[in-house]
Amino acid sequence: MTALREYERLESGGIWRADLDAQRRDVTVSFGNATLVITDGADRPLTHWSLPAVIRQNPGKRPAVFTPDEGAVETLEIDDDLMIGAIEKVRKTLAKSRPQRGKLRHFITLGFVAGTAALAVFWLPDALTRQTVTVVPPSKRAEIGAIVLGHVQKLTGPRCRDSDGVAALELLHARLLGADANGQIVILPQLAQGAVAMTGGIIALDRRIVENADDPAVPAGYIIAADAARRGIDPLASVLQAVGLRQTMGLLTTGNLPSDVLADYARSVTQADPTFAKDDDLITAFAAAQIPTTPFAYARDGSGQRTVKLIEGDAFAERDEPEILSDANWIRLQGICNL
Repeated sequence: MTALREYERLESGGIWRADLDAQRRDVTVSFGNATLVITDGADRPLTHWSLPAVIRQNPGKRPAVFTPDEGAVETLEIDDDLMIGAIEKVRKTLAKSRPQRGKLRHFITLGFVAGTAALAVFWLPDALTRQTVTVVPPSKRAEIGAIVLGHVQKLTGPRCRDSDGVAALELLHARLLGADANGQIVILPQLAQGAVAMTGGIIALDRRIVENADDPAVPAGYIIAADAARRGIDPLASVLQAVGLRQTMGLLTTGNLPSDVLADYARSVTQADPTFAKDDDLITAFAAAQIPTTPFAYARDGSGQRTVKLIEGDAFAERDEPEILSDANWIRLQGICNL
């Protein structure tokens, strides 16, 4: 995102509030890769906002008040003129570029150059979905994921944000998915299917999976299972299948998906039944992440009858796995919703 190059080292203070009932907190605001990064006084990330989705609530007034997307409950107040100007410049650059071919040219151009001879293929829903999934860039995926997560939180309640718990969750993310992995793990007050992967590298987890577990291997297992499901079915493809042919074509040609359409999709996410990858794929994924399958298997089915293959295929049944979290960080993670 070229608009960010001159601001890549820019930081400022701000006041952040997780929701209308939360206390206002002093934070540090800086630019990330296509995101606005908000950290606490100990330099621990509190949240990442997708820059293309950021909205200013009070144009022309000070302090400037921003939200991560339309209808979001989070707010960020900034009184630093340089930072406000930088955010505004990025927003204006993105807004100006959306109806043009220059920005997001990697996938918008393909929509315009499609000839009449190819229309029969592109208008087939499956073919159009596959084509769109292959050309949407990571920044657009992050934007869509942030908007979907915002709508999901309106239904489940805001994600849990105890600062010590968030720090432990960041460590768990790095341990399971790699220190350089994009996206984030969020814990929600309620999520019927336990865990779900969203586009943009977001994995949402039900708080009960963390609070009711005796072992960090249980939430770790749900996270790895969600990641394995994402590798089997691209979450963006799930979004496009849900929103339909017209909106998929709109994303391909204009780079946009309407927020209200994503709100409907978010509702379906919270109501969906749990889905998991095949047992063989899960066993492979758990072994690669160096996580035992047995705790996850019994968390899914207390009797173990429906998950016996996972139990029998546990690569760590007779040896210890590398530490998932220290005892202190596991306790911090279990208290992430205690605000």
